[in-house]
Amino acid sequence: MAAALGGWIQGDESAKEMLGRVLTERPFLLLPPLHRVPLRVGNVVEIVGPAHSAKTDILMQAAISCILPKHWNGVHYGGLEHLVMFFDLDCRFDILRLSQSLKHQIMEANGSRTNVSQEQHGVDVSNYNSKEPHIKYDKELFAACMRRFFHVRCYDSLEFLATLKTLHYQLQKERERQGVGVHFLMIDSIGAFHWIDRASTSLPLGVDNRKILSLQSVSETVVQEIRKLLMVHPMLVLVTKAANLVDKYSTNEAKMTSRKWSSQNALDLKTIRSGSQKLSYHEYMPSVWQSFVTHRILVRASDDSQHQNHPIYLSEWLLPSLSLLDKFIVRDVRTQIWCSIHGKNIVSNKSSFGIFY
Repeated sequence: MAAALGGWIQGDESAKEMLGRVLTERPFLLLPPLHRVPLRVGNVVEIVGPAHSAKTDILMQAAISCILPKHWNGVHYGGLEHLVMFFDLDCRFDILRLSQSLKHQIMEANGSRTNVSQEQHGVDVSNYNSKEPHIKYDKELFAACMRRFFHVRCYDSLEFLATLKTLHYQLQKERERQGVGVHFLMIDSIGAFHWIDRASTSLPLGVDNRKILSLQSVSETVVQEIRKLLMVHPMLVLVTKAANLVDKYSTNEAKMTSRKWSSQNALDLKTIRSGSQKLSYHEYMPSVWQSFVTHRILVRASDDSQHQNHPIYLSEWLLPSLSLLDKFIVRDVRTQIWCSIHGKNIVSNKSSFGIFY
């Protein structure tokens, strides 16, 4: 019992500081398409979808809104001004694109302020373009925001586990240095090492009395380490997972699959009904991970025509199950992400990313 209490209470903090660190604040709503469900720190949100379905773009959008401040030098940015820990497991995250998108959003906010100032002085701004290159971005703000974003690349499960086990000390150090904690723990492509670990032979880690490295033990350790982190560093966990969607599923293939895999590691078949279309995908992550996930949203490309030469995506909440299907587009305007939502009962939420109906 004493060991459990030690994880919650630190000897050098007051009761007020402990409550501020541990207690969950009011639920916050993220930008679309994650806007439907109020999420709290401690939740584990899985963004599942096939390749090229804007999963990483959703993480990038949420990261930028987190590292930006709410206000800076009289300009409203609407951010959370907290840290983001981003695990890049497939090693394809474009950090340059993130920095350029952040820079452009800072310029846009300053451009909006220029518009208001010119209108107050009677200047005609009908032809004003807030994205003109003469609007300079705040370099000090940009540097402060980038210092709140931590990008870690892991090339195998052992490196991922080692980083998770030492992450508490890094987060504690950064919280003391910057005065704010981590709001988002992001894991891009949680299944990046799944098939490699499944195909690999289980090997002992050093001495004989230590447990072997296997797919199940890796998943168990990942979940265990994240749980420990959430106890001391209350965060919202956002995870992407690749999945292949098919319109039809062969019964013979399902039987063959169930014979190949044991009941513990069998691939579960998930069925999603989207309007008149019936889709299926295999749940390949072990059950220990599946039970760890508290929320799940499916994103995929739509078969509809493109919107102004940009593909249309669909988002649907699977956990909790919502009978709503949102459409959105993600496009780069001078490397900035814009999200467009179409559909009924969409909550109006103006943001610097821009939402168009």
